Parts: sequence; C-alpha cells; structure tokens
Amino acid sequence: MAKSSADDAELRKACEAAIEGGGSKETVVLSIRVAKSRGVWGKAGRLGRHMAKPRVLAVTTRYSSKTQRTKAFLHVLKYSSGGVLEPAKLYKLKHLTKVEVFPNDPSGCTFMLGFDNLRSQSVAPSQWTMRNIDDRNRLLLCFLHICKEVLGHIPKFVGIDIVEMALWAKENKPSVTAQVKAEDGPAAALTAQIDSEVTVEQDLVSQAEEEDMEALLGTFVMDIGEAEAFSERLKRELLALEAANVHALLESEPLIEEVLQGLDVATVCVEDMEEWLSIFNLKLRHMREDIESIESRNNKLEMQSVNNEALIQELDKLLERLRIPNEFAAFLTGGSFDEARMIKNVEACEWLTGAIRALEVPHLDPCYANMRAVKEKRTELEKLKSTFVKLATEFLRAYFASLVDFMISDKSYFSQRGQLKRPDHADLRYKCRTYARLLQHLKSLDNTCLGPLRQAYCRSLNLLLRREAREFAHELRASTKTSRSPSAWLEPSSGSSQPSNSADTSNVSEAYSKMLTIFIPLLVDESSFFAHFMCFEVPALVPQSMTVGGDGNGADEYDSNDNDLGIMDIDGDDTKSGGKSAELGALNEALHELLDGIQEDFYAVVDWAYKIDPLRCISMHGITERYLSGQKADAAGFVRRLLDDLETRISDQFTKFVDEACRQIERNERNVRQMGVLSYIPRFATLATRMEQYIQGQSRDLVDQAYTKFVSIMFVTLEKIAQADPKSADIVLLENYAAFQNSLYDLANVVPTLAKFYHQASEAYEQACTRHITAIIYLQFERMFQFARKIEELLYTIPAEEVSYQIGLSKMDMRKTIKASLSNVDKSLANMYRKLQKNLTSEELLSSLWDKCKKEFLDRYESFSQLIGKIYPDETTPSVAEMRKILATM
Repeated sequence: MAKSSADDAELRKACEAAIEGGGSKETVVLSIRVAKSRGVWGKAGRLGRHMAKPRVLAVTTRYSSKTQRTKAFLHVLKYSSGGVLEPAKLYKLKHLTKVEVFPNDPSGCTFMLGFDNLRSQSVAPSQWTMRNIDDRNRLLLCFLHICKEVLGHIPKFVGIDIVEMALWAKENKPSVTAQVKAEDGPAAALTAQIDSEVTVEQDLVSQAEEEDMEALLGTFVMDIGEAEAFSERLKRELLALEAANVHALLESEPLIEEVLQGLDVATVCVEDMEEWLSIFNLKLRHMREDIESIESRNNKLEMQSVNNEALIQELDKLLERLRIPNEFAAFLTGGSFDEARMIKNVEACEWLTGAIRALEVPHLDPCYANMRAVKEKRTELEKLKSTFVKLATEFLRAYFASLVDFMISDKSYFSQRGQLKRPDHADLRYKCRTYARLLQHLKSLDNTCLGPLRQAYCRSLNLLLRREAREFAHELRASTKTSRSPSAWLEPSSGSSQPSNSADTSNVSEAYSKMLTIFIPLLVDESSFFAHFMCFEVPALVPQSMTVGGDGNGADEYDSNDNDLGIMDIDGDDTKSGGKSAELGALNEALHELLDGIQEDFYAVVDWAYKIDPLRCISMHGITERYLSGQKADAAGFVRRLLDDLETRISDQFTKFVDEACRQIERNERNVRQMGVLSYIPRFATLATRMEQYIQGQSRDLVDQAYTKFVSIMFVTLEKIAQADPKSADIVLLENYAAFQNSLYDLANVVPTLAKFYHQASEAYEQACTRHITAIIYLQFERMFQFARKIEELLYTIPAEEVSYQIGLSKMDMRKTIKASLSNVDKSLANMYRKLQKNLTSEELLSSLWDKCKKEFLDRYESFSQLIGKIYPDETTPSVAEMRKILATM
C-alpha cells in the first residue's frame, strides 16, 4: 500500500506554517491531500466549473484556558502560484452535522460535508475526493473521534457503515503510539490516541480490554461445576493482596514522618513570606494613590489648556461670522442697481444670504444661538435684508414699467398698414435676464416680496401683449382680401338651384392659422420665461415646436434658448423637483393676469372669418385641434384654456350656421303645395361636398354632428310635406329619396355618417315605391284581387272543395270576375302605365318604376292563378306565361 499523505511530515509542517501565519495558535491533528470539485457526477459541464482542484484539509484543535474547553476546526488550504500553501476556508467542526459519501462515485472516495451554519443553502456544497479508501476512512475516523470526545456529538454518516470503519481501523492500527505531554491539554492527548483506538459506539470494549479479558479467561480452564471452588480461590487471593498492601503501608511510616516534618518547615516559611508581602502591598497601595493624584492634576491642566485653545479658535470663527464687510454693506444700502453694478450687488446678496444662514441653528452651534452678540448681529442683518429688499423691489417695479412704456411708445414694434409685424421680445428678455440672479436672491431673502414684483411684471407686459395682438389682428383682417361666401346655403330660391360657390375663402383659414402660428408659441414662451424669471418652483417647461399650421402653411419655430435664463438655483441645484407642483395654482393665476384680454383679438378673427364663410369654421376647428394636441398640460395653462375657448367659440359659430340652415329647411314645409324634388336636397349635396373639402384629414366629429342634424331635419320636413297631400305622398317621398341617393352616392362611399343616411333613404324609397305600385295595380284589377282575397279568408275555416259552393264564389261568379278583369287586359295594363307616368315629375324614375310594377303584377297574378287552379280545377285562366308575353310588348 502506498504511503498516505496523512503521514507526510513535510505536509504537516507546511500546514502548521500556513495556519500560524494567520495568527492562530492551533495544533494540527491531521493533514491530508484531497481534490475539490463542484457539480454533479454523471452530468456534463464546463471545464472551468467542474474541474477538480488540489486542496489540503487540515484538522486542528485549540485549547482555551478561559473556558477550559477544546475547539476543533477544519482548514481548507490551497496552493498559491508559488506552490506555497495558504488558507482558503475555515469551518468549525461543531457545526458539522452530516458526512455523505457520494453514491454515484464507483470508487467511494468522494464525499460531501454538511454544516448547519452555511448562509446560502442554494449553492451546491463542495465535493471532496480522496486518493484511496484508506485516506477517506482515516479522515472520517478523525472527524468521528474529535466530534465524540471533544465536541460531545457525532455527525450523521450517509452512505458508509461505521462498523466497517471500525473493522478497518482495527486492521490498520499503527504499532507505535505517540508520547504526549500532560501540559499539552486533553486535545493533544486525543490526537495521540486517534491513530491507536477506534470506538464505534459509547459502550464498545477497546482492544486492550478485550486482550486482558482473553488472557484472564485463558488462565482458568474449568467446568461449570467448579464455580464454588473458583469463588473460594478468588477470596483467598483478595485477602492475600489486602495483607500485602497493609504490610507495605507499615514499612513506609518513616518516610511519611520525614515528609510531614518538611511540610511544617515549609509552612513557617510561607507564613513569614505572607507577612512581608502584606507590608509591601500596603506601601505599594499608598504609592499608587499618590501617582493617581498627580496624574489627575496633570490631566486637568492639560484639558484646561486644550479647552482654552479651542475656545479661542471658536471665538475667532464666531467674530469672523459676525463681521460685516464694508464693501458689502455699502452695496446693500446704496440703492444703485445699474447694470454695471449688478455683479457686485449679486455678490453682496450672496454674502448676506450666507451670513443669515450661518447664524441659524442648523449651521450655528445651538449654544451660541442665545448669545447677546449673535442676537444683535442677527437683528442688524435683518435690517440690512429689509432695506435691500425694499430698494430692489421698488427699482424692479419701475424698471418693468419703463421697459414696456418704451416699447409701446415706439410704433415700429407693432404691425402697421400694409406690414404685419411679428412680435419680438428678444431685447426685453435680454434686459430682464440681467436681474434674474437678483430675483433668485430676493426670493431666498424674502419670499413675500415676489408677489408685488410678479404683479407689476404681469400688468406691464399685459399692455404690450394686448397691443401687439390687437394691431396684428387688425392688420391681418385688413390685408386679407376674399369674396364673401353665401350663408343661406339651403334657402329656396327662384333662380338657379345651385348656390354660387366660386368664391375662394381659403385666405380666411390661412389668416387664422397665421394668428395662431405667431401668437401661440409667443404666449407659451412668455409663460415659460415668466415661470423661470419669477422663480416659480415648478417642473421645467419644455417649449413645443409649433409646426402645425392651417391649410398647409408651416409655422416658424421659436428658439428654445429664449427660456434659458442662464442661472442656477441658489442652493446649487439646476433642476426643479417634480414634487413642487403646489405653486402651479399661483403660477396659473399670475399667467391669467399676464395674458388676460388677448383672447378678444382671437375671437375677433374667428367672428370675422365666420362672417366671410361660415364653412371655414371647419378648417379653423381642425387647426385649433392640432394646436391643442401639441400643448401639454403644464404651467402654460392659460394657453391651453385659450385654445379650448377658441375651439368652443368656433364650434358655437358653426352650430349657429347649422341651426340657421335647419330653419331654412323647415321653411319648405310652409309652402302650400310642392311637387318634384325639393330644393334643399341638391343644395345639401353641394354643401356636404364643400364641407368635406374643408375637413382635410382632421377630426370628423363637428361635421358628422352637422350631417346628422341636417339630414334628420330634411327627412322630417320631407315626411311632413308628403303628408300634406296623401294622394301624392308616396310619389313625393320616392322622388326625393331617389334624388337624395343620386346626389350623395359618391360621398356616401367615403363618409360613414352619410352612408348610414344613404341606406335609410334607400329603405324609405323602396317602401314608398311598393305602396305606390300596389295602389296603381289595385286601381285597375281591384275586382279580381278582391275575389282572391275572399277565397283566402274562407280557406281558414272550410276545405278548398267547399269554397265553390259559397255565395258569390261559384264557378259562374268566378267566370264573370275573370271576364270583367282580363277581357281587355292589354288596355288595363296600358292604363296602369299611363297612371304611373302621369303622376311622376322625374322621367328617369319611370323606367325603373314600370319594371317594378310589372314584376309586382306578375307575382300577384301568379298567386291568383294558382289559387283559382286549386279551388276550380276544371276552369281555365290565362297563364302566367301569356301574361308575361303581353307585358313584354308594353
């Protein structure tokens, strides 16, 4: 058998060096080479993950003199790049709960150790593979002895029989037992016994005891009947041994007396030594007290010196905080806010803000807060703050008013006759930016001063914006040349049946689009600039790219850099917290004051466009919708409300036009007698075509609602006109419904709302045609079909063969009815055609109606012929084929 690595002295020394290098004083019980792997036997894996790695397992013990207990550890050591052992992992054997030999390993040399204190149980435990079964059994027996003798528990063994290990230990017992000194402790003694003894269970007999028992039993060979003789022999030997012991004690009495005398002498020496030690102890105690007193006085003096130095430093710092630089005091009370001095003013504000903040409790030690000097200096700084805030507020209010007054007095800023002027506030914003940083400091010094400043800025700029909008809207209307479109679209007229629609009013929509293109981005930018300039703590406004124009006209884009004030927050944060939306209400109120009144000029443009062409409300509504979709519900809330109001006003104007057109339709009902196609039917088709041209891909809700209202009134009015003359009611209905379908056929294919009304008109047309044709047929052949109706009514109560025996239904009556109705059938059919032709005013409907009439008559005659054949089987009537042939010649 090859030599085990557990017997390698060099390996044990290397392990002891590696463990002692980590600062631990432990005794190596066993050191053995193993191979470490992680994974599952029989499954393929990556080489880097499942490849075995060489390791050394070292079992160590350490005796604690404080707790009088021995601790056992399992060290895992790995080889460094230089081939030197170094610690890798450390386990406490008191946590070892399970030793499991891996069943899939056919050699039985692979096992796993289970510890109850591992944090991550989801990671597969390491697998240890020994070189042979002997090394495995040697390591496992080491674990078993240490856990049993030192730790007081035995781990659970899975996959191996302990008895087999005990038998292996008996066969491989070493011949030499190591000598262990007593002072090494119980752990070292246990180490020496590990290789010599194997105990499987608590009550098993050791090998030495077993040999003694065999030797004792071998000396006595006797039968069972000699038990009494054996007992007597044992008693005699026991008495002999006791007598020998008493004799030995008596012989040793001189030695005992000599030892007792030596003990007495030693006791006297110990007593003398104890007295001297008590004297020395008293002197040392007094000396210790003197030393402690001296050290205490020295410590107090040193502490006092250190405290005095710290106090002087703190007082110097406090005096530095309380000092007001003369140059800052001059700028804070000077009241000059020229552009050249703004940098110094801002620096003075920054110093004042920092000085006030430095005297507050979070930044100042609370013990200084109630000092008289601090209170006086705080009062002085508050006076400086109030003086500076008052002077700056008065200057800015006057400055805003002067800027706006200067721009209003110069007419070149506004639109003039023959020239539309786009408002330009670049110079105004540039001048305002000079004082943006000042406003930031005013807010940090006194937040209440911003209210009057915001109000003054809003009132001043409101005058400028309203003047610009008024002049621009006035010149926009004056420079737009277009013809007025008729507003009475559905009004009946004696002249041409089609209204004049040659006027091109697209300039109206273009003018409205230009108004929005110029002023909506301007108002958004002004709102954003105002929110930043006046220090509202709201989310940053992102200016929209206003590229939605009406009728294909693109809009100019405003430079988003106009909203950048080039400043940072006083606290050094360039971003605004999204949670500060509480100021949105105050901001929107200020924006309402800033922009209020400008909506009147937009309303004037809408009203002007409505008077020129009411249908242009459709395109203006679409332009407004596109601008609304481009606006976010942010701090520029007034702009969104303005667009909402414009959309509502345009809708109201268009509703006004629709209501007036509906009243024009209802006026047709008051005419005494109307025949043919009503005038509003073709006029509505022209109106719908024009309306579809103005939609241009926008939302259809406005137009679809108008269609629904128009057609509903048209159909109701048509029914009322038809009811005025019951004789010609069906003719009026079928002619007008047919004209409605013919005029809206193309639009109904592309407009779902008109398609719905198209199908409704088609159903009403078919019903009117059926009623009218039925009336004409009955007018010529009433006697024949009345005879058939009587027969059908009797068939409900009596059999068919008994009908011919009823009064008025005999064969003779049948022959008379046939002769009277069909003797001159061609003449009757011609009369029916002339009757149909006489009542119609639309010639193009005659052909289709006559075809419907012939088909209806043939269907009814076929039913009559079948009924006669069933009741009067012996009688003959003209066949359906003959009747179809007669109708074909008509």
